[in-house]
Amino acid sequence: MNNQSTTSFTTEELAEQLKVSKLTIYDLIKKGELRAYRVGRQMRVDAIDLEAYKESTKSGGVSASPIPHTKEQPMDSTNEVNEAFTEEPPPHFPTFATRQVIISGQDMSLDLLASAIEKENIGYRPLRSYQGSLNSLIAMYNGKADIVSTHLFDGDTGEYNIPYIKRILNGHSFIVMNLLARKAGLYVQKGNPKNIRHWRDLQRPSIKMINREIGSGARVLLDEQLRMAGIKGNRIEGYEQIEMNHIAVASKVSNGLADVGIGIEKAAALVDVDFIPLIQEQYDLVIFKRPDNKHLRDSILRTLQGEAFKNEMRAMSGYDLSMTGTILYETP
Repeated sequence: MNNQSTTSFTTEELAEQLKVSKLTIYDLIKKGELRAYRVGRQMRVDAIDLEAYKESTKSGGVSASPIPHTKEQPMDSTNEVNEAFTEEPPPHFPTFATRQVIISGQDMSLDLLASAIEKENIGYRPLRSYQGSLNSLIAMYNGKADIVSTHLFDGDTGEYNIPYIKRILNGHSFIVMNLLARKAGLYVQKGNPKNIRHWRDLQRPSIKMINREIGSGARVLLDEQLRMAGIKGNRIEGYEQIEMNHIAVASKVSNGLADVGIGIEKAAALVDVDFIPLIQEQYDLVIFKRPDNKHLRDSILRTLQGEAFKNEMRAMSGYDLSMTGTILYETP
């Protein structure tokens, strides 16, 4: 018998393996991205389902055919997931006093922020959503996200984020604070055999690229750069081929399935590719200003400005924290 089919993990063990908070594991289970079942009051995930989740993340999609469970109490419905949350509440927060707060975005720094909010124990239970910047802002407008991270470049002004936030959240009261800055640019194969140096090189007939999904900050950056250079995306080979995260894009380049992809420097250090830095991008947080979330806003500002959080960020490297915790824009 395959050992993988008989091995299972608790939520605590999964959080340790994936280097995320336990609340992130709960969120993945609740959204159906990670299959789980209940044994008494404890949730467990089989190793084979953990591997399926990892593979779906690498390929940028959802597993094509989930493997059916044979346990007596499978966890296949939203009601059962909600019941499991009730039976095994996350530590630190009494169930009667908590409110869910959804943090949307893909950078690892947001997992640290979620953990910091949890440790503050101010009555909020952070859950993670992994949508791209533009889609996250739209989700926020529709009431489906509470804290949103954005890195959206506006070619007309040369600014990041504020022009988009003002347009999408028009009529709402909000605050924008800087989380970090990081380098964005192009992934190329080791040694850069195609001598790719700039955005305009993408239109060369010998170049094949791998793109990001519509709504991601990386896709907005690319499309704005192409627009300013007068380059039509549909004339670039591979423009319609997409992946859902930086690691997946860099991996396609590393494996020789594309010559170039767009992303951040940090991912290049994890995958065997070279990186051509082209812009310093601003990565900001957006939070609605409401009387009922003042404690949350104050907590996040304290966290971002505190040395403990910044030291954790420095340990991950690749981030510029010189503006972290600075309020960049605030509606009256």
